Amino acid sequence: MNFERASERRKWARRERRSLHVTKTVFGTKERPRLSVYRSHKHFHSQIIDDVEGRTLAAASTVMKDLKGQIKNGGDKKAAAVVGAKLAEMAKAKGITKVVFDRNYYRFHGRVRAFAEAAAKGGLEFLTNPKKKDKPPKVRKAKDKPAEKPKKEKKGPPPEGGAPQGKPQGQKPPKPEGKPEGKPEAKKE
Repeated sequence: MNFERASERRKWARRERRSLHVTKTVFGTKERPRLSVYRSHKHFHSQIIDDVEGRTLAAASTVMKDLKGQIKNGGDKKAAAVVGAKLAEMAKAKGITKVVFDRNYYRFHGRVRAFAEAAAKGGLEFLTNPKKKDKPPKVRKAKDKPAEKPKKEKKGPPPEGGAPQGKPQGQKPPKPEGKPEGKPEAKKE
């Protein structure tokens, strides 16, 4: 017997809904084929697909013989980045430069993001959502060490021999004489 928990059913329902949102807007043509990704716990797979003809134009995954030696663990960000670079290389060889990114029901972070950034760095031009005319994923630059900020002067007692600067600490300004504090009196007519 196969009993599913309610939480599992809800999880797959959310994935199905997310998948429909993405696949409703993404369609691969000959000029701009669809770049589809699939990730499992152990591996990462990707394909460039022409939906008009129903053909796979290029594919790369962590189970390829070319990549087996380069990848220690197929289910991490590094492996996804290697697959992205390999797919971009294969696409360039076949003359494909522009693609529509189909992330399926995966969120755009982690392995999916690492893959997309590596493929973009390899020369593929992305269009993630054709309706919004998105920009491609940004390629992260190596972080440089920030320059040291100038240190602020410490607040405290003034140096000896010098006059205090600013308002004296611990003293309240004198109250103005005249009207006592409280509610303003209503005007009498």
